[in-house]
Amino acid sequence: MSAITAQQVRAAAKGRVNESNLASVLVALDKYGERFGMDRPHRLAQYFAQLMHESGDFRYDREIWGATPAQQRYDTRTDLGNTPEKDGDGYLYRARTGMQLTGKDNYQQFRDWCRAAGLDCPDFVEDPDAVNADPWERLVPLFYWDTRDLNRWADEGDAETITKKINGGKNGLADRFDRLARISLVPLGYRADNVLQFQADQRLQVDGDVGPQTRAAMHTRLWRSPLAKRAGRRSKLLR
Repeated sequence: MSAITAQQVRAAAKGRVNESNLASVLVALDKYGERFGMDRPHRLAQYFAQLMHESGDFRYDREIWGATPAQQRYDTRTDLGNTPEKDGDGYLYRARTGMQLTGKDNYQQFRDWCRAAGLDCPDFVEDPDAVNADPWERLVPLFYWDTRDLNRWADEGDAETITKKINGGKNGLADRFDRLARISLVPLGYRADNVLQFQADQRLQVDGDVGPQTRAAMHTRLWRSPLAKRAGRRSKLLR
């Protein structure tokens, strides 16, 4: 069972979650979480914060295509593996799943990652829509986390670097910080919006701002929580 529960995710969300998509993510964590080190609350807080931002609380698992001028530019994004010609690659390899898998290279890398793990997956380059079917959809966030070594940055509490690794920049950084605070507070026994009480309890400046010191205190509390200690004991047993 995930160290952060469905009930806690719902409490931390900014809106109504898509229950089917949330359940899919939790199934993957229950089955593969320990394998990828995703059984520790401080890592899961970073994981859920990013995923809830990217998916709008699990409501969106594919890009709404306009096509806007920004979306049209994806057609020739060779840095994502798309061809330099305007031949439809932007739409074909548009963002899918809760983590918004985008670009031909990422679809190919996800296929190769699944096959290296011994999973008999479709060829997502030939059939990109297949990533939106489980079990593949639920595995994409773990693929991102694993291939970009994001536990390293989660252990440092570095949400900014995690954002850059996932997004390629700092898009939505303020919302990601806010979601990180919410999904950190709930497992620690606070309301998702009760930053002031947490700051008072930790003897921080009580201003309601989720700045570096407040985020660091939340990170430390999660790292030292009983759930983290239980995860550590399980890891030792698996060695």
